[in-house]
Amino acid sequence: MHPVEVLESHLKPGRGWKEYLADEFRQPYMQVLAEFLAAEESAGKVLFPASVHCFNALNSTPLDQVRVVILGQDPYHGPGQAHGLCFSVRPEVPTPPSLVNIFKEIQSDLGIAPSDHGCLQPWADRGVLLLNSVLTVVQGQAGAHQGKGWETFTDRVIETVNREREGVVFLLWGSYARKKGQHIDRRRHLVLEGPHPSPLSAYRGFFGCKHFSRANDWLRDQGQEPVNWELPSKADLIASYKKS
Repeated sequence: MHPVEVLESHLKPGRGWKEYLADEFRQPYMQVLAEFLAAEESAGKVLFPASVHCFNALNSTPLDQVRVVILGQDPYHGPGQAHGLCFSVRPEVPTPPSLVNIFKEIQSDLGIAPSDHGCLQPWADRGVLLLNSVLTVVQGQAGAHQGKGWETFTDRVIETVNREREGVVFLLWGSYARKKGQHIDRRRHLVLEGPHPSPLSAYRGFFGCKHFSRANDWLRDQGQEPVNWELPSKADLIASYKKS
């Protein structure tokens, strides 16, 4: 198989995304990106997440079920962390500082106690698209795959949600996410912007933004179910993984 065919095979059918994104895999930039990723792996570089999991956000949250979009930038580049969802880590590793701050804001906003793990897979399963701008990285090399084509692909993902869905909430934290989401139709969707939850900037207005309650209020106004932002315990989450 050609590298682009291998890459496309990681995007599962039946989620609604392939119908709208299939043409992207025929574009020259995607051919170049797929060959680049294949070369990185052939050279023995360790990619996070593994390329087979790079579309986890899309595979976890079908297009017709997207209610909230959270935009991130790059996957975590430490061992065992990234699994294809922005801000999320596997349940066995420590919760990163930005996610600790997200949990603090949820507690302040909604009264939900912080989770004992940092795996946001349940959010993805409930209609929260946790999309990074860049979908792979090299171990220990932050930003190593920026500017290789992923940004164009994830722009198309955002355009697809913007065009094909109604009444979605976009949470844009930090200047990078705000710029990436600048073309969202705010007449059809709710766009909530604020500082990044990083410890370097959360105190500038992320804390107290109440984005989670505002998102749920909007969804109710649109006749949709609000998002359950509470996560199962680490033990229950791991047990559910073992059953699936």
